[in-house]
Amino acid sequence: MLPFVLLLVCFGVTDSTERTYVAAVYEHRIILNPEPRVPVSRAEALIHMQKNLDIYEKQAAKAAQQGVQILVFPEDGIHGFNFTRSSIFGYLETIPDPQQESWNPCTEPGRYNNTEVLQRLSCMARRYNLYLVANMPDLQPCPLGTAPSSCPPDGRWQFNTNVAFSSDGQLVARYHKQNLYFEESFDTPPKLEVITFDTPFAGKFGLIICFDILFHDPAVTLVKMGVRQLIFPTAWMNELPLLDSIQFHRAFSLGANVTVLSANLRNDHLIMTGSGIFTPFSATSHHAVNEDLEEGRLLVAEIPVLDPLEVKEAVESTSTLPTESAYCTQESCADSPSPASVYPTFTASMMHDPFKFVLINEAEGDLKVCDGAFCCHLQYKWTAHDQQKELYALGAFAGTHTVNGRYALQVCAVVRCAGLEASSCGQQVKEAESKMDFLLEATFQTDYVYPSVLVNRMLVEQPEKLEKAAGGKVAMKHSNLSGGLITACLYGRMYHLDNGMSHLDNGIIITCCGIIFILKLISE
Repeated sequence: MLPFVLLLVCFGVTDSTERTYVAAVYEHRIILNPEPRVPVSRAEALIHMQKNLDIYEKQAAKAAQQGVQILVFPEDGIHGFNFTRSSIFGYLETIPDPQQESWNPCTEPGRYNNTEVLQRLSCMARRYNLYLVANMPDLQPCPLGTAPSSCPPDGRWQFNTNVAFSSDGQLVARYHKQNLYFEESFDTPPKLEVITFDTPFAGKFGLIICFDILFHDPAVTLVKMGVRQLIFPTAWMNELPLLDSIQFHRAFSLGANVTVLSANLRNDHLIMTGSGIFTPFSATSHHAVNEDLEEGRLLVAEIPVLDPLEVKEAVESTSTLPTESAYCTQESCADSPSPASVYPTFTASMMHDPFKFVLINEAEGDLKVCDGAFCCHLQYKWTAHDQQKELYALGAFAGTHTVNGRYALQVCAVVRCAGLEASSCGQQVKEAESKMDFLLEATFQTDYVYPSVLVNRMLVEQPEKLEKAAGGKVAMKHSNLSGGLITACLYGRMYHLDNGMSHLDNGIIITCCGIIFILKLISE
């Protein structure tokens, strides 16, 4: 099996050839059905979807004017969300499998009935001469040979689906979302789908959707196959301080050594914003803040082609960061008493998990905090900090996250607390003024660690140095922050402990990535 490429030693030189391509993602201010739980006719559903497709058309034209070769639209961007299984029926189209048959909906519109959305997307790609990826709902009748236990009672599967079209309008890929996030209207595919498609300008792309990025399948499976470019439509509701959209999507790009084309929805009421074009060497992103107008945003960037990794290129670094640093010399660290004995540990909730914290109070220092046997180590020096205004803490968590999804974690994080009380550490913060130079490190029991640095006004920074040593030690070093530090994080995913877990609590129905919460009715 191809080893997972976790971290890069430096970012000065790309690992690709001189080839580049122009990619775009569109963050879409969606026009929603105001009553999504009320069934509508096919004609009514089409009227609604065409309003969003009209916006897509304008953005595709703008993208073409800028030489874009591949354009990505967000999850749920055409139809919306919060449907029931029956109320979404008018929005469904049966999408043929391009691995089984060749079809160009634009040039062959009469082959299938009720495929108006597919036809329009296909013609959009053809008209503007670009590859296009969009998200839409798919209806697949249960095959005659399907065992009754695997077929839904109504005799059909309904899937949250990505579709990809070539620049001549050909349907080249169809992917059904694997990891649903309380999506009442959709089914989990009967078997895992690992879907890619090839392009003449950048080689192979892999398809994932929203919640997929937090799980091994299919995201990590694609990376292990050597796929270096992931297309990621999402409807992501931001969860600070660890899972803001651009924060984690950029972290996945760095940790997995891949490009992520992340297209999000825009809805301020639902805390949805943040899209980007992330490579291991660069980030082009947009994250609206409170005073920004609620509008869509087209992001365009010329980025390097990332070729599939050869096995010899995937050998992980065995070098370590020096034990000496500007913040703590080897001699002074050795003479210092144990940080844990000097600075008391306390527990506070962060992202609904019980993190162990230690406060960061001194002008510079060497701190450690442990959650059981898992320990986080921070060497730091403040370059701007007013203790009367902002409190910071170093946190560690090792265990199973259980709220709105179940998955195993090991996390180290430096966070700005919401107030000046220790109990406020771990709460959401969107702004910060304090800056530090730091080295954050820990020894993980997983190869899958995703690093991030998030600063004031929701900007992501490229760490100066990331290294992984033998035995699972991971280190992130950074200095000269451009803005106040919100979060510096090493987010470890213990995929091997997910086996047998139920990803979700079925007592709540929530659309993808935490959009709307609805209590499940219980009849007596």
